[in-house]
Amino acid sequence: MSPGCGSPAIPPVVTGYSRIVNGEEAVPHSWPWQVSLQDYTGFHFCGGSLINENWVVTAAHCNVRSPEGHGPKPSPSPQSTCRMDVRAEFTSSAVTPDTPALLQQASLPLLTNEQCRRYWGNKISDLMICAGASGASSCMGDSGGPLVCEKAGAWTLVGIVSWGSGTCTPTMPGVYARVTELRAWVDQTLAAN
Repeated sequence: MSPGCGSPAIPPVVTGYSRIVNGEEAVPHSWPWQVSLQDYTGFHFCGGSLINENWVVTAAHCNVRSPEGHGPKPSPSPQSTCRMDVRAEFTSSAVTPDTPALLQQASLPLLTNEQCRRYWGNKISDLMICAGASGASSCMGDSGGPLVCEKAGAWTLVGIVSWGSGTCTPTMPGVYARVTELRAWVDQTLAAN
């Protein structure tokens, strides 16, 4: 974790388990690490998270090829989300975005992978973490966005929106890349660049 990470100057207001597919507007600037990846027309195609002042993490299937002249334009000193500790265990609720004009949020319960396999079977590997199946769901356009948990007063990146029900059914859990399993790769990539 980096100093000052995960503590937005404007605190988010999370009111409980609401459907992300219908949306609950986030307090402006309360998730300052949230990124909208857009094409040259301004069309939002994926989400992402600032993990420091120069780097955004997103889903591989968002297919971001070249950063030159594209991507987010963060403020000079944005607050990034905390990168996860490889030993961390999270049991709190989580927040993720949707695709309306204004950023949406929803609280989602985390599932164990054993619980998640009851829905998705052997598609669930140790590189994944599941959340939802409680009347809320991430959906298309959320890909690459953050699943964060509050731990010791700081919001920490736990998952990256990956896949789920093709119809965004809020009774099925969404599947996220498990960031604790990717921490070494992230650190190596940052160190090499």
